[in-house]
Amino acid sequence: MNPPKSSMWITFFLYCLLSFLHHGSSLSSDARLTSMNLSDTIDGFQNYTAISEFRLLNRRKLGACLNPNPYIGIEVSPKSTLSDDQMVTVTVSGVLHPSKSDWVGMISPTHTDVDVCPQSLLLYEQTGDFSDLPLLCHYPVKAQYVTNDPGYIGCKKKECKKFDKRGKCLVTTCSASMTFHVINIRTSIQFVFFGAGFQVPCVLAKSSVLEFENPKKPLYGHLSSVDSTGTSMRLTWVSGDKNPQQVQYANGKSQASHVTTFTQQNMCTSGLPSPAKDFGWHDPGYIHSAVMTGLKPSTRFSYRYGSNSAGWSPRINFNTPPSGGSDELKFLAFGDMGKAPRDASIEHYIQPGSITVVQAMADEVSSGNADSIFHIGDISYATGFLVEWDFFLHLISPVASKVSYMTAIGNHERDYVNSGSVYITPDSGGECGVPYESYFPMPTPAKDKPWYSIDQGSVHFVVISTEHDWSKTSEQYQWMSKDMASIDRSRTPWVIFTGHRPTYSSCGSVDPRFLLQVEPLLLTHKVDLVLFGHVHNYERTCAVYRNQCKAMPKKGADGVDTYDNNNYEAPVHAIIGMAGFKLDNFPPKAGSWSISRISKFGYARVHTTKTQLDFEFVNAYTKKVEDRFRIIKS
Repeated sequence: MNPPKSSMWITFFLYCLLSFLHHGSSLSSDARLTSMNLSDTIDGFQNYTAISEFRLLNRRKLGACLNPNPYIGIEVSPKSTLSDDQMVTVTVSGVLHPSKSDWVGMISPTHTDVDVCPQSLLLYEQTGDFSDLPLLCHYPVKAQYVTNDPGYIGCKKKECKKFDKRGKCLVTTCSASMTFHVINIRTSIQFVFFGAGFQVPCVLAKSSVLEFENPKKPLYGHLSSVDSTGTSMRLTWVSGDKNPQQVQYANGKSQASHVTTFTQQNMCTSGLPSPAKDFGWHDPGYIHSAVMTGLKPSTRFSYRYGSNSAGWSPRINFNTPPSGGSDELKFLAFGDMGKAPRDASIEHYIQPGSITVVQAMADEVSSGNADSIFHIGDISYATGFLVEWDFFLHLISPVASKVSYMTAIGNHERDYVNSGSVYITPDSGGECGVPYESYFPMPTPAKDKPWYSIDQGSVHFVVISTEHDWSKTSEQYQWMSKDMASIDRSRTPWVIFTGHRPTYSSCGSVDPRFLLQVEPLLLTHKVDLVLFGHVHNYERTCAVYRNQCKAMPKKGADGVDTYDNNNYEAPVHAIIGMAGFKLDNFPPKAGSWSISRISKFGYARVHTTKTQLDFEFVNAYTKKVEDRFRIIKS
């Protein structure tokens, strides 16, 4: 999760220096961190969007490679238009001298000139690259070194390009092939063969331009609950079509979609241009949303979405969640998932556990083990590289299209300087919550107020934003207090409080001010279970308050740790940020309140009735339960 502190402070120093250079001797408000103390600064940059050499390649010189090779080429197979989800084979050929630094980038859209950057020189100087040279302007969607073909360096695939009069080969060249996973991102695609590595790339060859068969195709539909009745469900999807479409459901019903989008102008930036505002931008198309009404809770229905002109999705079966106040609920929960490539590509910000975790949860959903899902912050990790939202939505489709997929906002969706976030970090890459709230409309009070509560079965969920003001005088604090004071515990005896940044973690990353302000509310309103992410592992506490264990679990007859909330003392806290991002190791000394600590990829599986809450941490790779506990009450 966290880079070494030395690199953290180098990043921080460069950020402040560049802002200073841009604005002159008077530091801009972007560089002022006056509302933060030292621990805030450290915590923020520990979670700064990781910078790889791939991410920085568009800040380096780009030109034609020296000694151009007349034989060199690049082709893509199949050559037909692209489907919504397919693997393509990219072959480079005519290479005289294979190099470990040769690579292929997938560029989209192709109308952007990858040879010369059209933006102003000053814009690039603000990034720290002061060379008076052209730069690669558009960020590649993904890239692969040609050495992914093991025969490339040894020239295992040879072809003679020139013969003498006697038929003897005078010029032998080498070729190699790579496989790329491509999904429908609506804009044209081109594969470009580069030499000289990521840091100082030069163009060797470009493929023909590839178009999607249907760039208007409605895709990536995902469900969410709009209230506690279980009788209405929102479906949100993406299309290249700006005209309203429909969701057809429940054997004859239909609803028209409300269409929204966002633009580059909606992204945040600062003295140092953000990825979202600059080279990470990708057109999101149009986001459609429609509410299916007249449903029944805990019931299976089917739907399809689209239009006759843009096309239709397949018909998909889905289940409504149980209504609030009913007895039983089964849900999955996790944080910090993101996405990973389904090929051998290098991409910005890969979350290695994400694919396996989704596959395991898809099995749970198919088996009827989940009525709903809660993803509590750090959703896609697009962080200003907007095309990655499409890849994330594609990843979660097997689960999010079938059950309610509820979310909380995290630092990598919201935080940016001068944007109103509590933590003044560049963690969202300039997104400032705009893509998140567009793709995942939750039942919140208003835009940029991403907190809400909802009842499902015997549980009242309180979903907060740790990235917005939670101090006692804030609107969010007042909402939390009022909401929890109004809970009818005869209907929903369980209260689960959830958000992104944790209150307890043996790994740190805890804001003591947040604990001081919010923890008394949890005790006052007898919250049973607190779920947070942000730290990339699993950890469970005793019933804890003010860093002290107020009650310890006892072994049940089946050997399971059991908390008896008939004699309520304090909430149990669990960190569940182990769903995809590179895992954090635990320090040698854990918190005195820490009972279980596991650094493995997985998710939480929870089953509640009105008298019992059973919690299991499931290892996504083995499907084994690595930790379990229960809470009981009469």
